[in-house]
Amino acid sequence: MDLVIVAGGKGTRLGLEDIPKPMVRIAGKPLLEYQISLARGYGINNIYILSGYRSEAIVDYFGDGGAFGVKIRHVVEKSPLGTAGAVKQLEDKIYDRFMVFYGDVVLEVDLESFMEFDNAAPSIASIIVHPNDHPYDSDLLDINDNSIVTGFYPKPHNANEFHRNLVNAAVYILSPKIFKYISHGGETDFGRDIFPLVLKSGEKLRAYKTAEYIKDMGTVERLEKTSDDFIGGKVERSSKRHKHPAVFFDRDGTIVENVDLLHKADDLKLFPFSSEAIKKINNSGYLSFLITNQPVAARNLCDISTIKEIHNKLETMLGKEGAYLNDIYFCPHHPDRGYPGENPDLKIDCDCRKPKTGMISRAVKEYNVDIELSWFIGDMTSDIQTGKNAGMKTILVRTGKGGQDGKFEASPDYIFDNIKDAADFILDKKK
Repeated sequence: MDLVIVAGGKGTRLGLEDIPKPMVRIAGKPLLEYQISLARGYGINNIYILSGYRSEAIVDYFGDGGAFGVKIRHVVEKSPLGTAGAVKQLEDKIYDRFMVFYGDVVLEVDLESFMEFDNAAPSIASIIVHPNDHPYDSDLLDINDNSIVTGFYPKPHNANEFHRNLVNAAVYILSPKIFKYISHGGETDFGRDIFPLVLKSGEKLRAYKTAEYIKDMGTVERLEKTSDDFIGGKVERSSKRHKHPAVFFDRDGTIVENVDLLHKADDLKLFPFSSEAIKKINNSGYLSFLITNQPVAARNLCDISTIKEIHNKLETMLGKEGAYLNDIYFCPHHPDRGYPGENPDLKIDCDCRKPKTGMISRAVKEYNVDIELSWFIGDMTSDIQTGKNAGMKTILVRTGKGGQDGKFEASPDYIFDNIKDAADFILDKKK
């Protein structure tokens, strides 16, 4: 597979004058060199670098790529073309699926896993997506349960609408069919122009979710942060090649106030300490997941789309405080039949309803979670039993039911007043 690196950025916000943004140095090397090294590690040796501003700095440093173990072809734009317009220049040079990096992004991604995902089903493109800590000023997108992109939602967002915290991470695998959607001349952007057009035309876009490190270093503050993360090893450790500890949270009575059979987004109320607790987890090296039983769908109190709307509101509320969940897993089933108005299709004995561990198993598979170093936090004995069944350490919180549900004889490893105290304990214990 060929790699295309879009490297035309000026770096104005970084105060760069003599070099383009992708040539900014991190730990002594240009960012582009790290991207090339990452690709080479996965057998991607044929690389196109699309540059513009101060392109001679890139051409002089990398040459034909021989010194870096790859073959590099340079394509220099005469005027700014945008991310998609720059790639359009390769229309008569690439005839198979190819990968795209943006040259101003610090990344550490298991590209083999990404390519396997891309090969698993047909599409015009696979794009990497992830949550971030500022969805309120980000262009968002949504996907269905089969990882198919269903919509794009550019900023600014309507205050009365709630969208999933999923952001285009600027790493793609594209079919050469994409070229026909990109016009000649003028600036066009993949996220703003091409992907929405492709979706509207009926083409299939697939989204690969990951918790790996992918960050734009376009401001001085972001450059300092990404440089520190790189030097401190956080970037390398983020790779899906490594197992990651996680904190699994229950929802009702744990992150949000307990409302019996919550089935309306208007009734969702976040505990005042939840965002701070989850933000601490986000910054710690632990992944964060929501694991919740939602039998309101089986009872026909609402449909699954409403449950997702509730979760979109939850993600929006957390995002306003700079916090995010790496993923949300919910079980809509209920095993008991015979209730008036129930949805018979969801009245099944599934493997995902807590205290069974099907939802946790999905997270482990999708994110390479280290169960032995992970925690489950909840307000009910069913949460504690779930954590124990999965082989995790468990924490009961006194919010919500406070362990008084009496469903299981399950004793937690620890008890705290709320998830903030629980998060503080987990992070202190990690030190």
